[in-house]
Amino acid sequence: MAGSHKAGHARGGSRKGAAGAPPARRRRRGKLRLVLALLVSLLVLAVAGVGWLYLQLNGDIRTFDDGGVSGDRPAASAKGQNVLVIGSDSRAGDNERYGHGDGDIGRSDTAFLMHVHADHKHATAVSIPRDTLVDVPPCKLPNGTWTKTRHNVMFNSAFSVGDTAKGNPACTQNTVEKLTGLRVDHTVVVDFAGFAKMTEAVGGVQVCVPKDIYQGDLNPNLHARGERLFTKGVQEVSGQKALDYVRIRHGIGDGSDIGRIQRQQAFIASLMKKVKSQGLSPTTLFPLAKAATASMTVDPGLGSADKLISFAMSMKSIDLHNTKFVTLPWRYEGARVAIVKPQADALFAALRADRTVDGKDAGGKQEQAQAASPSPSPSAPPSGAGVSVAVYNGTTTKGLAARAADSLKAGGYTVTGTATAATQDFVHTVIEYGPGARAHADALAQRFPGALLRPAKAAGLSVILGAKYADAPADDASSNNAPAAVPSEVADKARSADDNICSGLSYG
Repeated sequence: MAGSHKAGHARGGSRKGAAGAPPARRRRRGKLRLVLALLVSLLVLAVAGVGWLYLQLNGDIRTFDDGGVSGDRPAASAKGQNVLVIGSDSRAGDNERYGHGDGDIGRSDTAFLMHVHADHKHATAVSIPRDTLVDVPPCKLPNGTWTKTRHNVMFNSAFSVGDTAKGNPACTQNTVEKLTGLRVDHTVVVDFAGFAKMTEAVGGVQVCVPKDIYQGDLNPNLHARGERLFTKGVQEVSGQKALDYVRIRHGIGDGSDIGRIQRQQAFIASLMKKVKSQGLSPTTLFPLAKAATASMTVDPGLGSADKLISFAMSMKSIDLHNTKFVTLPWRYEGARVAIVKPQADALFAALRADRTVDGKDAGGKQEQAQAASPSPSPSAPPSGAGVSVAVYNGTTTKGLAARAADSLKAGGYTVTGTATAATQDFVHTVIEYGPGARAHADALAQRFPGALLRPAKAAGLSVILGAKYADAPADDASSNNAPAAVPSEVADKARSADDNICSGLSYG
């Protein structure tokens, strides 16, 4: 009985202890619950905040209609990515206060193609002068119709096709693909306001100015010296002053667009240095991302915060020294710029082969492994025995299809027929392959150096001969055994993103 009483008392005491713990213990438990509640609340707020940031960035991103991208494109490549960056000179909307002028038609005086090599450790940016004489292929107008190919016109005219305020980035993309033989994976258009706001977001960008610069240098129409915009020396600029620096042409150096391109390359390199030096933290990156997304237009493939951030993160391992800037090989042709073909072709061939400016193979581990595996000698392309191919002449050179057909027959191929292609403006030879025929297409490509591969719905193989084959109709790959390399004339003038900001600039 007594034992039972004690047990009951103990149980009762136990209940009393749960409800009547000493005040100090209750305070400790209360604090723990409070801390846990605060941590959970902070976590919820953080997640909600990230979601809000993503929604804010997503709401700012504008995309252009990719229905205007040509169907006659270089094949997608496993070797690297190509990003076309276009600077828009439109004075419409928020850009009016930055543009020093008026007009609501989208124009572009700045464009470069950034090739991100497959190893994601190297990148090469090729600037294309605005006055370069090129062929602009068919482009889509706002009313849905397509223009005809225009020959020997200024490169920057492609962006103005359609005369709209937002410009025609798809037309510029078509032109770049036709010119380079590289498939443009993404296109980004940055306007005046966006450029100025990005420089403000990073707290200014360091530049080198060779002499005092005045308003009249930026705008010759003033017919007066005006106020001083820049003092000679190294300095940081942002906003309007940064925009003025990259746009100024007449009062600095030799006054040429080529000289301006060199300063723009130096500026972009300096901007990259600034971002790297600040660290890749949300605190520093969000203002930059916010400024960028609010004032740029991208292709649908980059049309969300997730896609943009994923693409940006894919380039985080590229070192400044391995980021190179070059200019499309050029020469003056009157008041315009002509392309120096042998060097330009070699430059783009090197990028298609994923060679860096200094001749390295930047194809990545997968490509290196494939290169190390046994393969046929490039001087002896595989036999075409048992493989059928149709040959089309995509140029105006007579007899080209018959000539290529004879060469293929000598290599064992069965030529099912020769004909003239639907259009005769092909620059590069194109090999189209149907389902399951990729291996045969790869082997066939060894007989047409520089050929572009493109999948097709129809079965079998076909070759559409381009102007490059007409110029040098080699009947096998023996004329191009050496690895593609950037010409020394181009490589020697390349700028690295870590170069001194005052070096390599055109100051006349």
